[in-house]
Amino acid sequence: MRIKFLSALMALMVATPFFSVAQTYRPTPENLASRQEFADAGFGIFLHWGIYSMFAQGEWYLNKGLKQEEYCKAAGGFYPAGFNAEEWVSAIKASGAKYICFTTRHHDGFSMFHTAQSPYNIVDATPFGRDVLRELADECHRQGIRLHLYYSHIDWGREDYPAGRTGRDTGKDHSKADWKHYYDFMNAQLTELLTNYGQVGAIWFDGLWDQDQNPDFDWQLEEQYRLIHSLQPSCLVANNHHSTPYEGEDFQIFERDLPGENKAGLSGQDISRLPLETCETMNGMWGYKVIDQNYKSVDELVRLLVGAAGKGANLLMNIGPQPDGRLPLTALDRLRGMGEWLSKYGDSIYGTVAGDVPEQNWGCTTRKGDRLFVHLLDAGTTSVFIPLEAKAKVKSAVCLVDGSKVTFDRCRQGVHITVPVAEGEPDRVVELKLQ
Repeated sequence: MRIKFLSALMALMVATPFFSVAQTYRPTPENLASRQEFADAGFGIFLHWGIYSMFAQGEWYLNKGLKQEEYCKAAGGFYPAGFNAEEWVSAIKASGAKYICFTTRHHDGFSMFHTAQSPYNIVDATPFGRDVLRELADECHRQGIRLHLYYSHIDWGREDYPAGRTGRDTGKDHSKADWKHYYDFMNAQLTELLTNYGQVGAIWFDGLWDQDQNPDFDWQLEEQYRLIHSLQPSCLVANNHHSTPYEGEDFQIFERDLPGENKAGLSGQDISRLPLETCETMNGMWGYKVIDQNYKSVDELVRLLVGAAGKGANLLMNIGPQPDGRLPLTALDRLRGMGEWLSKYGDSIYGTVAGDVPEQNWGCTTRKGDRLFVHLLDAGTTSVFIPLEAKAKVKSAVCLVDGSKVTFDRCRQGVHITVPVAEGEPDRVVELKLQ
């Protein structure tokens, strides 16, 4: 559950509910404040974009048996003339999202920023020659959107990366693996990201699962996390390793599942007391895939967002930009729909915690101070019983969208509310004011 950040407790960081599960990492006051800002955000947009988009087969295309030598040639033709950072950020901001997570380097090893550590990057290896991360970061800062940076621990092309269970057939010489060299390369790139692009809200790691068949493999995370926190104390660290958070991590990720669920088989881990985030795709893939037009409807996206909030988690919704640098038209349509919904109901999402009542067959609840928001996700539900403690007196009940009164009857175990049917609404929100 997300708990409100209290400045009076900053000196008692060991006792804060946002304290790491380990007992040696001490988050700074700046870090704790950043965690609270992140937890209050509720909704973010993930952007998986790289030269893999040119193949229009998803972000794992290099892992499909293609040789690195041939794959790299795609960089020579990468010219996303339609990329416009202002248009991206404006559309995302209008959707109601409060932060963006951008893939700076995915498993294919291509850097989507100007790095001195390798010429295999968007400035030096493509005719486009522009640092898209620089443009995106500047625009995020201008429009007041937090920027998170995805960074892969895996590299299917670099020979110094020790072979894992993926990317084994890309043609590289596995005998040349050199972990120390690769580790130094990653840390040098992370230093660039945290010194050259202004304030960064979080580093979002991925790929530890690649060495799950080698349980003794030492990723040296503690030193890497310490580097990040030293460069930017307010920068959060998270890792999509599908496990309970490790020491030095600041929020917990769940992939394709809400906390406590494991429908996709990736999220069976325990739920920590850190801020929580669920990442999910808007269609089926993370990276652009031309035949994948199976986009979730606005109603489905709203229910995902509300379901996450009801479990005290943010929703990080992914879009795979096209190879020309534009966001797909269907994705833009969904962003507009989310923005319209959040313009009416955002008060029940932003700055809330999981509500007093856990998930029910009719929906869920969120809480903000003395306001309990009842989210009715079952369109046919008109009468609901809300179990509440006897001391929790209901002062009023209204429809959040227009303030119209809702009939309620208090009993010893809780309160019954009766709401009118609202055709076409994915979520009817009732606000209970509690004493």
